[in-house]
Amino acid sequence: MEFPDIIAYAVPAFLVLVLLEIVAAKLMKRGRYEAKDSAASLMMGFGSQIAPLFGGVFVIGAVFVAAYEFRLTTIPNTWWAVILCVTLDDFRYYWWHRISHERRWFWASHVIHHSSQHYNLTTALRQTWTGNILGSLLFKTPLVFIGFHPAMVAFAGAISLLYQFWIHTELIGRMGPFEWVFNTPSHHRVHHATNPKYLDANYAGILIIWDRMFGTFIPEDDAEKPRYGIIKNLGTYNPLVISFHEWIGIAKDVSKAKSLKEVAGYTFGPPGWSPDGSRLTSKMIKERWTRVHGDAPAHEPSEMDKAVQPAE
Repeated sequence: MEFPDIIAYAVPAFLVLVLLEIVAAKLMKRGRYEAKDSAASLMMGFGSQIAPLFGGVFVIGAVFVAAYEFRLTTIPNTWWAVILCVTLDDFRYYWWHRISHERRWFWASHVIHHSSQHYNLTTALRQTWTGNILGSLLFKTPLVFIGFHPAMVAFAGAISLLYQFWIHTELIGRMGPFEWVFNTPSHHRVHHATNPKYLDANYAGILIIWDRMFGTFIPEDDAEKPRYGIIKNLGTYNPLVISFHEWIGIAKDVSKAKSLKEVAGYTFGPPGWSPDGSRLTSKMIKERWTRVHGDAPAHEPSEMDKAVQPAE
């Protein structure tokens, strides 16, 4: 069985769909596009395809080949194996994605994808230049070691990436029973939102069932429109700043750390961690919001909401 490079084939369709969404957004007066923001997202997407060529793809390939040589069993390249691989890869993606939000080292790469204050199809293309090597080695190698061929594992990852493109839009509303099992634009809008009630939720790639199983699912509330970006927005469209700002932040924090414990906290603690608790992590923000609002739906942003939200 051959595994085509479906992302390469899909790129022209991505661009056509972006253009169609721009037109539809204007006609429907729904969703937002900003030329500089979209250009930055496209540049980040282009860079994410080029960056692995500077050694990363060879490192990952070498490790995958070595893992396959010592595989526990041999899983045949059949249609059912592809379905199984995609399902297990989606489970793998959930935990990688969740850890990428919970641990600063991984967040430093993943934050790029959340750095736009807009939510449209170009946001799907805003990808990291630095995160594929470590993420693939730690979270994908076990699939190869189990017995899936490296080409099949790469194909499963491409299917996940392809699926997640279309869910980055504000033009599609609720999708009924489909949302019980699959990730959708509504679910993923919650994931990208910085509203306190929406933080730390909906890490799914293709199947939303993982969030439902592990207690991280939050439905979109019609009474509270998602606000996008990161807690402290960058205020720039410079691709280099977008790509490396959090790594620079880690380096600055580590340079003034007073102990190995602080070094570990700044590097592998949750984003926003500080020794004295003076900074806010997403968990702290959510706990403060919950103490004020409980589980009641919020209609208008409170003063506390405004205090922790990025400026538009």
